[in-house]
Amino acid sequence: MPVSPSAPPPPPSPSPPGAGPDGRWALTAVALGAFCVQLDSFALHLALPVIRGELPGPAALGRAVSGGYLLAAGALMPLAGRLGDAYGSRRMLRAGLLLFATAAAACALAPSLPLLVAARVLQGAGAALIMPNGLALLTQLFPGPRGRRMTGRALGLAGLATACGPFVGGAVTEYGSWRAVFWLTALPALAATAAIRRAPGAARRAAAHPDAAGAVAATGACACLALGLGGGPWWWAWLATAAALGGCGVRRARRTAPLLDPALLHDGRYLRLTASGAVANAATVALLFTVPQLLERAAGLSPTVAGLAFLVPAGALAAGGPAAGRVRPTAGTAVMASCLTVAAAGLGALPLGGTDPLPLLVAATVAAGSLGAAGALALTGTQALAAADGAGAAAGATKAVLTVTAGLGLALPLPDDGPRPAVLGAVCLTTALGLTAPAALRTLRRLLRRGGRGTPG
Repeated sequence: MPVSPSAPPPPPSPSPPGAGPDGRWALTAVALGAFCVQLDSFALHLALPVIRGELPGPAALGRAVSGGYLLAAGALMPLAGRLGDAYGSRRMLRAGLLLFATAAAACALAPSLPLLVAARVLQGAGAALIMPNGLALLTQLFPGPRGRRMTGRALGLAGLATACGPFVGGAVTEYGSWRAVFWLTALPALAATAAIRRAPGAARRAAAHPDAAGAVAATGACACLALGLGGGPWWWAWLATAAALGGCGVRRARRTAPLLDPALLHDGRYLRLTASGAVANAATVALLFTVPQLLERAAGLSPTVAGLAFLVPAGALAAGGPAAGRVRPTAGTAVMASCLTVAAAGLGALPLGGTDPLPLLVAATVAAGSLGAAGALALTGTQALAAADGAGAAAGATKAVLTVTAGLGLALPLPDDGPRPAVLGAVCLTTALGLTAPAALRTLRRLLRRGGRGTPG
C-alpha cells in the first residue's frame, strides 16, 4: 500500500539501552571495577612479609590479609548477584564500588594488623558486589553478541591486572610502600563510581527477594569450601561442612525465590563451563606464581627483569578476554575444550626450556593466552545461558566457584619447577577430553547406526 507524502515518518525503533555513549560509561565503570578487584587479589603476595614486619599484631594474621579478602569475595558473590537481580545491578554495582574504595583507603591507613584484616574483609565484600553485578549490567545493557564483546573487554582488563598484580605489588613495595598498593585501587574505584553515575540503568523487572535461608547456606558453603581447599589440619571437616551446606542450598533452590535459577542447576552447558572455568582459573593462578620463579631460578634473571619479561604472557592473558567475547554460545564448549588442550601443551612445555628464558616465555605465553580465554569464556558463556532477570545470580555463582578455587593450583604439595605445571596440564587435558567426550560418543553412535542400516541382511 503506497504511503502518502504528507504522512508523518514512522517513529524510530528504540535502540538498546546501552547503545549510546552512556552505555560506554557502564563499560568503563565495570572494566575499572574488575581491574581493581583483580589487582587487589594478587598484588599483596610479595608485600606480606613487609606488612607483618611493620604492623603490630599477631603474626598468624598475616595470611588473613589476602585470605580474608578472597574468602569474603568468593563467599558473598552468589548473594551479591542475587541482590542485584532483586534491587538493580547498577545500584548494587555503585554500592560495591563505594564500599571497595572506602575499604581500600582504610587498608592504606590501617595502624595495626587486625584492623587491616578487617578492612580487607570489607574490601572483599565490595568486590563481591562489583563483579557479578558489573557482568550482569553489561549483559542487560548490551544484549546479544555485543554484550559478550563488552564483557570480554572488561574481563581483558581484569586479566591484565591478574597477571601484573604480583609484579606491581612487589615493585611498589620495594621502591615505595605497601600502602600505595591500596591507593592504586582506591582511586580507580572512585573513578568507576563517578562513571557509573552517568551510565543508564537496565530495565527493571519484577524479581522476588532472595530466599534468606538459601543465601546463608550458599554463602557458608562457599566459605567452608575455600577454607577446606586452603589446606590445614581440619580441611576435611571444612569440606564436609561445605558439602552439607551445599546440599541444603540445592534443596532450597526448589523454593519460590531461590538464590540461583534451578534451571541452571540442570543445564549441562552451564555446569560444564563453570567447572572448566574453575580448572582454568586454578591453573592461571599457579602460572602467575610459577613462571616468575622459573625465570629467576632456572634462567637466572633478576626479579625486576623477570617481572618485565613476564609482561609478555600477561599481555596474552589479557587478550584472552576480548577473544572469548567473540565466541558464539553454541560453540562455547568446543572452544573451551580447545583452549584447555592448548593450555595443557603450554604448561607441559614450561619445564623443558632449561636455562634459556626464550622457550620458557613462549610456553608461558601460549598457556596464558589459552587460560585467559578459557577463564573469560566461563563467564561470557554462562551469562549467555542465564535469563536477563537472573544474570546477576548466575554471574555470582560462576564467579564464586572461580574465586574459591583460585588457589587450588598453589595448594598442591608439588615443586614449582616441573611437577606442578605438568600436573595442572594433565588436569586441563583431562577436562578438555571430558568436555568433548559426549559429542564424540554421539557422533560414534550415529556412525554405528548408519553402518548398521547400510549392512545387507
